[in-house]
This record gives sequence, structure tokens and C-alpha cells, in this order.
Amino acid sequence: MTRQTVRIAMNGVTGRMGYRQHLVRSILALREQGGLDLGDGTVIWPEPVLVGRAEHKLRALAERHGLEHWNTDLDAVLADDSIDIYFDAQVTAAREDAVKKAIAAGKNLYCEKPTATGLDGALELARLADEAGVKHGVVQDKLFLPGLLKLRRLVEGGFFGRILSVRGEFGYWVFEGDWQSAQRPSWNYRAEDGGGIAVDMFPHWEYVLHELFGRVRTVQAQVTTHVPRRWDESGKPYEATADDAAYGIFQLDGGIVAQINSSWAVRVHRDELVEFQVDGTEGSAVAGLRGCRVQHRAATPKPVWNPDVPTTEPFRDQWQEVPDNGAFDSGFKAQWELFLRHVVRDEPWRWDLAAGARGVQLAELGLRSSAEGRRLDVPELGR
Repeated sequence: MTRQTVRIAMNGVTGRMGYRQHLVRSILALREQGGLDLGDGTVIWPEPVLVGRAEHKLRALAERHGLEHWNTDLDAVLADDSIDIYFDAQVTAAREDAVKKAIAAGKNLYCEKPTATGLDGALELARLADEAGVKHGVVQDKLFLPGLLKLRRLVEGGFFGRILSVRGEFGYWVFEGDWQSAQRPSWNYRAEDGGGIAVDMFPHWEYVLHELFGRVRTVQAQVTTHVPRRWDESGKPYEATADDAAYGIFQLDGGIVAQINSSWAVRVHRDELVEFQVDGTEGSAVAGLRGCRVQHRAATPKPVWNPDVPTTEPFRDQWQEVPDNGAFDSGFKAQWELFLRHVVRDEPWRWDLAAGARGVQLAELGLRSSAEGRRLDVPELGR
């Protein structure tokens, strides 16, 4: 067995997403399983180098997980020829400059989304990475969720017939931070720091819709700030300058209509924090993070509207659960494995910075649509 070490500079691991999903549940999980076995006698051994601005936080993380390498000097890390990959999970406003430095240093790169604060910046990153000849990828984790993998199985198997519509509901109540601590960082609610649910979630919806159902052709959105006053991590009140809810209608290839509501000011009355209902001529499905239920045309009941009598039909009981038919790993870890194989073996990869730019474009157009009160076309982006 040959072990090939891949050193990864991980910037932003002191944040919630960078720490939990990428460091602990992806890279450290790979190390705990003995590395990534390529099946030919080679094992990829990921070696994280923690990067950030807070020395005490980095040192504490390294000690907690028995890691040797960390540094607060990004330039020094990027100058290290032994670093194979630069990963970025910083706040959005800091990402663009750091990724440019990584590209200039010739590092393969993998980053969270949105890749930049605006479309021009996102396209520039894709162009620079292509010109530098480095391998590049963007996290598109929801494609690897068990519920959406089951949904993809249904789409590819022709279960729906002609797909008519997609309805998505995402969100939960994020506490204001005064009498109960908030579940999300305060920068999420400051537009000047790159916050806002549209710039956060529309990139997700772009790749989910694009990959499963077809390219987004038009967008009409309404964004708003339902909770204008919040309290930060130190208990200090501040005015929320970014949107905390975004309601979008998207037209896709083939005339499919998608409606997706995203909100941090909604209380959950769903089985999961995100759910997508897909309706087609032959059947329908409701998919969440893990589960997926279906109702075929032949098993569809025939409800009759009568508001004068109580509803006796158990509508939820009339759906069938889609079986797992296999084991599902963490979506973040699954995509990390594919990217590592892409870097080491040049295996196929399509979730690059150009794909990330499409997400930034949709968020930008969604905000513009809301500001102008009209539906906008979504132009196809070149490389």
C-alpha cells in the first residue's frame, strides 16, 4: 500500500462551516478511516494546515485534534511548495483576494460559495484559475445529500414523466441574539460584510436546479429583512442591513417552473429543514436532507374540495418512502473525496469556479429583480 500525502491549507476553519463540515466531518473523518483508498494500492492521506487570523483559536483547534501544522500568515503558507491545495471557508468578503493569492501561487483550490461578492469577481477567479492551469472546485454539497441523491435517482429513472414544477421550502427561525443566542454569525445579517440569505442560498438553488432539472432561464424574486434589529456575539444590538428572507420564482429549461422560499424568519412545520416537492405527469416526490417520498400517478387519490366537512383523508400516509438502496456518507466528505481524486488522478470534475460563478450570477440577478420589481433573464455565462 502506497500512501500519498496531500497537504491542504484550510483557511476559515475557526468558523462554524469550515470547522464542522470541512475539517471534522470531511478531512479528519478521512484520516480516521485511514485515508482515501483509490482501489489500486494507493491511499491519499490528507494533511491539513490550519490557517486563520486568530492565533489562540488555531492553536486550540490543533491541540484538540492532535494536528501539528497551523499558521496565521497566509502568504507564508502559500509560499510553501509542499502545499497542494488551498481551501477557503472564510467570510465571503475575504474570499476573493485570498483565492487570487492562491491562484498566483499555483495552488489547486477548493472553496465555499459564493466564490465572490459579485459576478465580475467570480468570473475573474474562474478565468485566472484556467489561465494558471490549476485545478479548481466549488463546494456544492446539497447534490450529495441522501434525499437529493434519491431524487436524482427518480429523475434519471424517468419516474416523473414530464416534470412540471419544483417547490422548495428552506429555513428556520434564527434567534435575534438578545434573549436566546443566534444560531448563525452576525455578519450574515450585514450586507457590508457580504451577508444576506439571497447571496447565501441562491447559489445553492442554482446548482440544485441546474443539475437535477435544467438550466435557470429567468428569475423573479422578492427579498426582505423581516427582523431589522439583532444582537451580535458580544450582546451588542445592531441594525440588520441584509435580507433574511428571499422568495424566488425561476423558469427552467423545458418550461419547468421552480418556486423556492428561503427564510431565517420562519418556524418549521416540515419534516426537514429543506424540502423540495417535484410534480410530474407520471408522479410526484418530496425530498429533504435525508428522506424522499413518492406518489405515482396510478396511486394518486382523488380529493374533492368541500370546506363544509372535515378532511378525513390521511394525505401524508398516501406517499411511499424511497429506499436507501445503499449507504450515504457526509455530503461534504463525498465531494472532498471526488476533488482529491481529481487533483491526484485527474478524474472527471465539473463543479469548478465557472459553476460557482453561475450561483453568484443568480444571487445578483435575484437581488436586482427584487429592487426593480420585475422578472429578469439569466444569460448563459461563457468561460
